[in-house]
Amino acid sequence: MRPALPRAQVTQGRSALARHITTAPDRRPTTTDRPLVAPAPRPPAPRHSESTHLMGHLPLTSAPPTATVPAISAVQKRTLTVLLVSQILSGVGLAAGVTVAGLLAGQMLHDTSLSGLPIALLTGGSAGAAVVIGRVSQRLGRRPGLAAGYLTGALGGAGVVVAAALDSPALLFASLFLYGAGTTSNLQARYAGADLAAPHQRARATSTVIVATTAGGIAGPLLATPAGHLATALHLPELTGLFLLSTAAFALAALTLLVWLRPDPLLLARTLTATSAESTPAASPSRAGPGLLIGVVVLVLSQLVMVAVMTMTPIHMHAHGFGATASGLVIALHTGSMYLPSPLAGRLVDRFGATAMSVVTACTLLAAGVAAALAPGHSFPLIALALVLLGVGWSFGLVTGTAIVTNSAPLATRARVQGLVDVAVALAGAAGGLASGVVVAYVGYPVLAVVCGILASVAAPAAVVAARKNSAHA
Repeated sequence: MRPALPRAQVTQGRSALARHITTAPDRRPTTTDRPLVAPAPRPPAPRHSESTHLMGHLPLTSAPPTATVPAISAVQKRTLTVLLVSQILSGVGLAAGVTVAGLLAGQMLHDTSLSGLPIALLTGGSAGAAVVIGRVSQRLGRRPGLAAGYLTGALGGAGVVVAAALDSPALLFASLFLYGAGTTSNLQARYAGADLAAPHQRARATSTVIVATTAGGIAGPLLATPAGHLATALHLPELTGLFLLSTAAFALAALTLLVWLRPDPLLLARTLTATSAESTPAASPSRAGPGLLIGVVVLVLSQLVMVAVMTMTPIHMHAHGFGATASGLVIALHTGSMYLPSPLAGRLVDRFGATAMSVVTACTLLAAGVAAALAPGHSFPLIALALVLLGVGWSFGLVTGTAIVTNSAPLATRARVQGLVDVAVALAGAAGGLASGVVVAYVGYPVLAVVCGILASVAAPAAVVAARKNSAHA
């Protein structure tokens, strides 16, 4: 037997071995060091979809928010530019439906009593398309949703031309229903302008998109005569010329969005919100805010009052001896006042808040109703003033209501909610147009104007009460 080592030597040996292990340099593992089971492969790098690729350089990690602000601002400017182009083009299409649809129907049916039917069909098609476009945008993004609406409108415009060439009223009515989808895309584009905007700039972004429609809306009627000459040269009815033009305009608007609206603003906004929610869960609300109903009330009342008074004003003027030129000028002034004040409305909403602007909207529409009721039937200036006030009130209501809806709807369901809101707006316009004729026939135009003004004033106390409840729950 080997003699046992002294305890002191054993202790010194252990200390030396510990120092050797601690200070030994790293070495690469040999084949005997490698595990018998191969390590699991690394997961593939995530693919960069358009929602995670923001102008090529936008980190969507938990980096400080200030690092992404310049990139988001650049994408927002690009988004607004693309939307402006598409709005100008689609504005031409809006003018065609309003300008010649009724005339074309009356010419084909040889009965002017049904000339109001095309507007009803356009409104019905617009309401149906609002649901579909909202759902498509919710699932796939703004680009495919809005483009699908414009392409459907272009198909409807082409159908109107074919229906006129074949003298087919049934095809005309079906095509006008489809044509309404183009008007819906034009209206819902305002929501796309606000998707990436900061909360304190959403109203201005919305108003920027809205005001762009003015250019197309003015150019459309001015091009009616040369477009009619083009239709005649193609051996088509003259009134189809503007629909030929609007078909091309809707198609170009769709192409503009499909090619250049990248990244998709709604999808990108969701990605940014989801990333922010990982670090601050409270930043991504999942339920609609309490102000959503107020936004709907403001939008619906503004649309109902505007359509009701505007529809009957030319008839009221004709009954007092004015011709088509005078009533057309009043409607032109009214249309301009609907869209041109939008940037001002956006700045006022961002500066003073939606509650204050809801009150301003109600007061403006009330003033318009009272002015229309008190204006003598033979006074062109006072009637024009009333219609200008009506347009300004509608503009304030559209921008204010849109800002409230956008801020109140959760991002996860925002597009679908906005689509349903626009359905209510379209139905309110249809109801206002239909009811206005009955009211004027029984009690007269002044009563219609006063009732509409009083109805619009409901938005003011409703907004104030809702604001106080929000403050109480805050």
